[in-house]
Amino acid sequence: MKIQTNAQYLLHDSRQLMFPEASVFFAIRGQHHDGHDYVLPLYEQGVREFVVEGGVLSGAQKQAFEELKNAKFWVVDNALLAMQQLVAHHRTQFHVPVVGITGSNGKTIVKEWLAQLLAPEFNVVKSPKSYNSQLGVPLSVWAMNATHTLGIFEAGLSKPHEIEHIEPVVRPTIGIFTNIGPAHDEGFRSTKQKITEKLRLFSHAQKLIYCADYEDIDTEVNIILRAANPTIDLVAWGKKKNARAKYQTLFDAVAQKLTVNDHVFSTHFKDAASVENLTHCIVLMLEMKYAPALIEQRIALLRPVSMRLEMKQGTNNCYLIDDSYNNDLAGLTMALQFLSQQEQRPQKVVILSDLLQTGQKEPDLYQHIAQLLAEKKVDRLVGIGAAFGRNSAFFETGSLFFSDTEAFMAAALVFKNALILVKGARPFEFERIVNQLQEKVHGTVLEINLDALTHNLNYYREKAGANTKIMVMVKAFAYGSGSAEVAQLLQFHRVDYLAVAYADEGIELRQNGIELPIMVMNPAAGSFEKMFEHNLEPEIYSPRILEYWLAFVAQKKGKKTPKIHLKLDTGMHRLGFVESDLPTLIAQITENPVLRVATVFSHLVGADESKHNAFSEKQFALFGAMYGRIAAALGYQPARHMLNSAGIVRFPDFKMDMVRLGIGLYGVEVNQLEQRFLRPIGTLKTVISQIKNLKAGQTVGYGRRGVLERDARIATIAIGYADGFDRGFSGAVGRVSVGGVLCPVVGNVCMDMTMIDITDVPTAQEGDEVVVFGAQNPITDLARAIGTIPYEILTGIGARVKRVFFKEGN
Repeated sequence: MKIQTNAQYLLHDSRQLMFPEASVFFAIRGQHHDGHDYVLPLYEQGVREFVVEGGVLSGAQKQAFEELKNAKFWVVDNALLAMQQLVAHHRTQFHVPVVGITGSNGKTIVKEWLAQLLAPEFNVVKSPKSYNSQLGVPLSVWAMNATHTLGIFEAGLSKPHEIEHIEPVVRPTIGIFTNIGPAHDEGFRSTKQKITEKLRLFSHAQKLIYCADYEDIDTEVNIILRAANPTIDLVAWGKKKNARAKYQTLFDAVAQKLTVNDHVFSTHFKDAASVENLTHCIVLMLEMKYAPALIEQRIALLRPVSMRLEMKQGTNNCYLIDDSYNNDLAGLTMALQFLSQQEQRPQKVVILSDLLQTGQKEPDLYQHIAQLLAEKKVDRLVGIGAAFGRNSAFFETGSLFFSDTEAFMAAALVFKNALILVKGARPFEFERIVNQLQEKVHGTVLEINLDALTHNLNYYREKAGANTKIMVMVKAFAYGSGSAEVAQLLQFHRVDYLAVAYADEGIELRQNGIELPIMVMNPAAGSFEKMFEHNLEPEIYSPRILEYWLAFVAQKKGKKTPKIHLKLDTGMHRLGFVESDLPTLIAQITENPVLRVATVFSHLVGADESKHNAFSEKQFALFGAMYGRIAAALGYQPARHMLNSAGIVRFPDFKMDMVRLGIGLYGVEVNQLEQRFLRPIGTLKTVISQIKNLKAGQTVGYGRRGVLERDARIATIAIGYADGFDRGFSGAVGRVSVGGVLCPVVGNVCMDMTMIDITDVPTAQEGDEVVVFGAQNPITDLARAIGTIPYEILTGIGARVKRVFFKEGN
């Protein structure tokens, strides 16, 4: 069925609804959700156009949808494919140059740099952030309109045949193939197959730019692509001698000069990846007949692109959402959606610069921005720039306007208890505003990747299955990662339960807008009143704590009290009712029908070790028997759960009604059986404070314990045991990464600082970044070095270490 719609917005996630009357909802079925479940709620919110998949609708759904008045339904076989086809038709309406970018790495950087380099001559529409997926590409191209004179879109793939559906959506006239690497190798038979699939993006392109130094790319381009598209102009460049290379390049890292044929360009970039990305941009501009002198001027203005939306602690109990690297309408919409998901503070403030070079008429653009802010219930706007001043009448009373960033800084506004989104076009230098508003702490930060956390959640959801609920452990400051921020994301992704260790942790979550059910694992009688006030559900684990809870319930004289969770001890011998407690337990809960038992659960002793498999099976059998007696006495069946992160992987037959997800969410698969499927969510970083050149025989640190065996460069870094860098890392036990090189600790770890040997990193300078753990230096390796577990490393990170939360992709 061909979709014909006047909708302005393609909606695929009910949580991102902004303008219901102007949206069409695509009910896409994913691994972890079914869009058809949200049709009725969206109708209640005002959406009237829906694309649904006829083959999966139940009889009840069909009847319910037919009864919706004034609703338009398109019934298709595949909602995602229908969206792609709709946007492919939309793309045919525009006859302007379109640059399509694919490759393993660098797509987003090349896209952003090209948009900046070409903006003076073109009104550019581009993919927001890293929108390069099967869903992200059509959402990006849908933004094209008659005012645009150039499109720049990136496209990725994770398995064969995906590009076939994306190519007509993008239909690039110019292609860039950045490079090839191991990303998504698991989806392909070979690297050559992956290259061939990516090349399908350029089946109708007029020109392709690529680096011939990647021999597999060069071969496939000149065989496969040339056969499929005989008229394409293949523009190769490379450092190596290659007869097919139109452009020969040479980079002098010392002089920071990049030579492209006879043209020499100065650049402040030194790393190989940035130079490669820059060369793609220069070659395209040369092909577009830009003068080398003009190219030189423009690349001098390029800076590293931060594609991350970061959330960090601000002054006066504020949170900052830092999205200051650029400002376009698509990016603003995404940032406002993220802002709307946060409930940590009562007031929402947006500091926004003029939107530059949109091609839209100013009144139409700023009226639309005002509607976006109102839709997302923004309490206060601070508009910066001349265009905001000219269009201030569109915005709510109480909005503030400044001519430029300098005027805003001079005003020294004070914000308190607010969520503040800072989003500005690059010329406005909004990083100065962020620096003014963020809490000043030392240079050690723990970066939390919210996209990686979502990836890990979805991995365990798939393991658990659609019919098994998930309780997520956010105790101990969410394993050091930040309870409120992590819980906000989990609430957005609709997990079923949260669990904390103590009532105070649950109260903090409630105060930060968390409405999910919360189980308190170690309740104290003195905290029952607070738990009652905040609807926190206690774990009842002993006859004594049950008696205390019954006495508390009696005091409430019939008022509805929180549900309870019964903990059974099947072998851990920590907390929980043992089998001999059951007669008393059953008598007490049946005599007090006011008690509502939400779940009954236990804990496997050795879920992560195969040598304990027999004992785990014995525990499971005992739990089943004990649960059966309790359920029979209650007359209903509370939910059952027994598996932690390790158990979800190793004991799929034990998952029952719910599983408890803990350390796995944070990127550590303790069995090490499926670690490759998880993404580390945390990167602990610090900086080099000072560098000294010392001679062999000199000593470093307290007690002269760091005796140098060679002449060495010793760096002092801004982290110590007060920050969670254990003293056990002293004396070369611990290693941290500087410039990708692991450097050993010298001497003892101090309270606030540590010394490391950076002799093997001659380019290191004071102020350089140091990675304590992350992708370059896995936390599991650090834990192993001092004979502990990753849990201890994570939960030991000090409160004074700043947490920065960020999102990257779509």
